[in-house]
Amino acid sequence: MIDRSHSETDQPPILLIPYQWIGDFVRCHSVVRVLRERYPGRAIDVLTTPLCAPLLDYMPGARKGIIAEIPRGTLPVGLIRELAGRLRAERYGTALVMPRTWKAALAPFLASIPERVGFVGEMRFGLINDLRFGERQLPRMIDQCASLALPRGAVHPVQWPLPQLVVPDEEVAAWRAGKGLPDDGRPTVALCPGAVGPGKRWPTRSYAGLAQALTARGCSVWVLGGPAETALAAEIVRDAGPFARDLTSNDLRNAILAFKAVQAAVSNDSGLLHVAAAIGTPSVGIFGPTSPWHWAPLNPIAAIIEPPADRPCPTCRKPDCRDVRHRRTDDIAVSEVLPAVERILAGLRLAPAPATSTR
Repeated sequence: MIDRSHSETDQPPILLIPYQWIGDFVRCHSVVRVLRERYPGRAIDVLTTPLCAPLLDYMPGARKGIIAEIPRGTLPVGLIRELAGRLRAERYGTALVMPRTWKAALAPFLASIPERVGFVGEMRFGLINDLRFGERQLPRMIDQCASLALPRGAVHPVQWPLPQLVVPDEEVAAWRAGKGLPDDGRPTVALCPGAVGPGKRWPTRSYAGLAQALTARGCSVWVLGGPAETALAAEIVRDAGPFARDLTSNDLRNAILAFKAVQAAVSNDSGLLHVAAAIGTPSVGIFGPTSPWHWAPLNPIAAIIEPPADRPCPTCRKPDCRDVRHRRTDDIAVSEVLPAVERILAGLRLAPAPATSTR
């Protein structure tokens, strides 16, 4: 359990149960901010997996995380009962259940949390006692999730509060020292080659070409991701020289601190793009078979790169195809992404350091 000091009140705390994918978890900070404005005197806790738990250390307004690993695709009754006991001990007054599954609502019900807010979802009558309807009429996931933090029938704001991840500089300095990454004056670009589903991944060879181009211009390159991206990172840094580093890790905190340290990031449509954007790192998002309007970070990013639209669809061959699912990241060239990164560095008034020969 993650905990940090918070002013105590007599009002019962609120439990937030978000989706547990990294990008969706970052989005949930908008919900924390809505709740904080609506209930300034109530503590807000968040149910989290071990993977997402480090994010909560940098989310203003969240008191603590309740760490639980409930496997997908099964109904582990013992684990859910154990979690319900932990929730009951916290004496929550309200639980907001964002996932629409029956299983997500079970622990708050067994914990006898008095107010359990959520959409009907999988026919959750009884498990959820503040049932909301019309989920499918809300256009984006953030609209669905954040609406649960408002009174029933309330008008949605024009814009939801943006997610925030506040990372202390002293933590970054300590992390750099521990990793042997001194600040040598070179602009540093993070590359994030991972994504859930191969169709969303810009080819590894393209990331490798971008890494070579950036190091040739005097930049350092850090490849970020989890253990699933370690093999990709090895391929990316292999020919990019000594200023390219594989920083993949099984600890998400590693990427959080790295994003605070770099001057730019390039990422597929993945959770790490949301992390970088919430920190405020100027980011380039690469999108293929997913819609940026639905899935890009709520925070502004420097550029969205999509496959060219002026050619026949590679899937159905129609010259005017509008099906976003048919788009391929393979059709995005390095020459389209590199200028976006260079514009970021130029805007930050960072002059790339001269390339150093290793011969």
